Amino acid sequence: MAGHSKWANIQHRKGRQDALRSKLFSKLSKEITVAAKMGDPDPEKNPRLRLAVKEAKSNSVPKDVIERAIKKSQGGDADTYEEIRYEGYGPGGVAVIVEAMTDNRNRTASNVRSTFGKHGGNLGETGSVAFMFDRKGQITYPASVGDADTVMMAALEAGAEDVESTDEGHVIWCADTDLAEVSGALEAALGESESSKLVWKPQTTTELDLEGAQKLLKLIDALEDDDDVQNVTANFEVPEEVMAQL
Repeated sequence: MAGHSKWANIQHRKGRQDALRSKLFSKLSKEITVAAKMGDPDPEKNPRLRLAVKEAKSNSVPKDVIERAIKKSQGGDADTYEEIRYEGYGPGGVAVIVEAMTDNRNRTASNVRSTFGKHGGNLGETGSVAFMFDRKGQITYPASVGDADTVMMAALEAGAEDVESTDEGHVIWCADTDLAEVSGALEAALGESESSKLVWKPQTTTELDLEGAQKLLKLIDALEDDDDVQNVTANFEVPEEVMAQL
């Protein structure tokens, strides 16, 4: 099993702590509406919706906001969103994947391209960097749920592929197609997870110095500020001594 990755640590620490709460709620609500519209409005019968609701709850989205987002999917006036993935390079040659949901493809493409350009990056063609990532299911638990061996055994029995355990918590990886099943099995064994979602996991990472990290994080922040952007992933890592200066 792989050791703890600094990339996961950066993702965890940066996470959404600097994002406006209302913006995060809006993005999670949009995912719920799209998931419900594409499938069954009952989370028990719709794995994607079940995971979207779970992620919303783990980020303290109120129950009434979740219910409103599901109801919105059934209304005739529900917006029609298109899921688009953009790929490019940020400062320092770091590969960046941007996942968006939009009702106006031209607006979003223009905004994303402009943001890359303003922050020293370049938007590439679809497929230009995705080959450097694996699509995986990621389930996280706090350290308090159990020691590394306990979580490892539960993860293996649930059908997971890999576990990274540190003092901060446990990150469990599985095939993207198995996320709903593995998440459910882990919940039965360990209780409610902190988070269960599909992510792009870098195969390799680029180490950045302080200046490079500052530039890249500015690009990521600017992309995440776009209302059409749902997720931003980059294959970088920052040494602990540099992390302390950020």
